[in-house]
Amino acid sequence: MIQDSETVDAFLARHASDVEETVRRAAALEIMPRWQRLAAHEIDQKAGPHDLVTDADRKAEQYLTEQLVALLPGSVVVGEEAVHANPASYEAIRGEVPVWIVDPVDGTRQFVHGEAGFCTLVALALRGVVLASWTYAPAREQFATAIRGQGAFLAGERLHAGPPEPGRDLRVATSHPDYTTQEQKRALLGLWTKGVAPRACGSAGLEYLAVARGESDATAFSWEAAWDHAAGLLLVEEAGGTHLTRTGEPFRITGDNDLPFTAARDAATARQVAALLSGGAA
Repeated sequence: MIQDSETVDAFLARHASDVEETVRRAAALEIMPRWQRLAAHEIDQKAGPHDLVTDADRKAEQYLTEQLVALLPGSVVVGEEAVHANPASYEAIRGEVPVWIVDPVDGTRQFVHGEAGFCTLVALALRGVVLASWTYAPAREQFATAIRGQGAFLAGERLHAGPPEPGRDLRVATSHPDYTTQEQKRALLGLWTKGVAPRACGSAGLEYLAVARGESDATAFSWEAAWDHAAGLLLVEEAGGTHLTRTGEPFRITGDNDLPFTAARDAATARQVAALLSGGAA
């Protein structure tokens, strides 16, 4: 059974491109044929009207689960839809074997509405450390990848987030109010201040990509689900950015974080946003 990072590193050296091809096939077979063609019976609610799941989510996750485990024997998958069916399966993220963290359609609400702002997210982690990530927005023909210590790339071009332009308001994507507690709403209100331009986020994966590309300055998210964050956090890190919780610690995909947290294009911006979320100033 695979249990050490050196073995995973060797796997990535040989098979990172195979993972990318697997993600592309999942989108081609199960997601894009249903985009803008969903029938009512192919859409269901989970926790409520803003928490949707479609046949594309379920079938793409099933395909990815089968193919990724076949690529890396001994690994396990933590997927959004499987965890919804069996919450205990989330504990594999804290385990001792490589885990694929999968969000088959990140931005399901946008997907249901026929918009292009959705993506497929896959990350490979071991003992709570994300080692590689794949972010695919098929309707936008964008594919971003990252391997820890080797950089972040979009369509083969290396990403460098860089610092924000001096004198411009910080562009910060924040959690939608429907997904925040009253305490988190109060924390997020810290961003409504001079020098910051907050807005509601779309697909988390695409918001992380925007930070890694330097198109957005930071995120401020209030939930921990690893499938929304794992791939994007590594993408931002490898593009030169960082992430912090309100207590100034890096976000942990294993949980128990002080929320909301931020991912930003550089360390200074992360500290500034984290301080505002904590009710202080950087």
